[in-house]
Amino acid sequence: METLRVLQKRLSPEQVFMLSVIVVNGGNYLYNLLLGRILGPEAFAEAALLITLLLVLSFLGMTFQLTAAKFAVIFSGEKWQAFKNNTLRLSLLFGISVGILMLVFSKQLQQIFHTESNLMFVVFAFGVPLYFFMSLNRGIYQGRQEFKSLSVTYQTEMWSRLLITLAILFILPWQPGVLVAIGILVSFFFGLYPSEIKSLKIDKTLKLEKYDQNRMVKFMVLTACYELTQIIINNSDILLVKHFFEAKPAGLYASLALIGRVVYFAAWMFVMLLLPTVVKNHKEGKPTAPVLFKYVAYIGALALMIVAVCYLFPDFVVNIMFGSEYLEVSHLLWKYALATSLFALSNIFAYYFLSLDQYVPVILSGLLGMSQIGLIVLYHDSLNTVIIMQIMAMSILLLVQILYFLKKEVLKTKISNQ
Repeated sequence: METLRVLQKRLSPEQVFMLSVIVVNGGNYLYNLLLGRILGPEAFAEAALLITLLLVLSFLGMTFQLTAAKFAVIFSGEKWQAFKNNTLRLSLLFGISVGILMLVFSKQLQQIFHTESNLMFVVFAFGVPLYFFMSLNRGIYQGRQEFKSLSVTYQTEMWSRLLITLAILFILPWQPGVLVAIGILVSFFFGLYPSEIKSLKIDKTLKLEKYDQNRMVKFMVLTACYELTQIIINNSDILLVKHFFEAKPAGLYASLALIGRVVYFAAWMFVMLLLPTVVKNHKEGKPTAPVLFKYVAYIGALALMIVAVCYLFPDFVVNIMFGSEYLEVSHLLWKYALATSLFALSNIFAYYFLSLDQYVPVILSGLLGMSQIGLIVLYHDSLNTVIIMQIMAMSILLLVQILYFLKKEVLKTKISNQ
């Protein structure tokens, strides 16, 4: 404990948050790896489906988190309180609506994804409103740059999901998919600590002015559109493989995806730090491009290292993480890591543009996200082909983002020289 206190004194809040994200990502990976080993490829395919749904939910929740993070920097006083009231109402309305839709269509989801039961979707649906409230809470901490409190909310959610899920898998004789869904649901309650519940009230007397209301809604809608493209790009491959392939190859692909996405999950740490910093610099008239360059360099170096390890030691990585049952897809690991690395880099550019209220990349990402789905639907004769289609789509996306950035910088330079 003394060591932890000394570390907290020596490290900045940003460094504490970065270390916390590394621990959370490690814990989430341990969670996935243990599920893969305990359940085996066929049963793991259902667990991976729920994990994918959790990722989908996290992207939707990020709409509220990023909106709160952005306007926590811009608003203050009664305007800030009115903003919190508005977003609380919206998050509850949206969360309850999505939860009800999942409940109503649980049987259809069972048929689409060939699961043993629809009960796993029913359990998951009850956690959706909680998740949106949790995301709003995290956005407030992120925008105010209270990174220690933000770190704790991620830690409590991750550790509770890991420990509770493993415990009930060994104790309760129910279907694995249902037990994993219960673990996810309970973890949302733990993720609400610490929270800003006392400062969040549904008070209709406090309202934003029309200009600020329109500004908030515009950012929220466009962020939601971009998060939708993130859902499409980041999760459509797993869902489509689950639909087009048998249970075993679907489970093998899910293990491949979880290993290959390590660079993408690491990139989220930098997105969390990038957005409030860029908004603050822009507000104060300081340069924002150096912030982008710094985080692109971090992600680029990390991506290069991970792809190299996956290329040189694929059997070792797959065997140590999931076991010998999954070795038949090890030769595909570096290709999947390359696809997610390209996506992670383009993602840094996209959130940079969103921070500056530049929304053209949202449209571009949407178009390329839909093209990825189209390519996989047309070409899915093997898992290798599915991955090649993603590499093609993500290469084009990153190239377009870079060209857009260069165009903006050239235009900015011309204006400043006039």
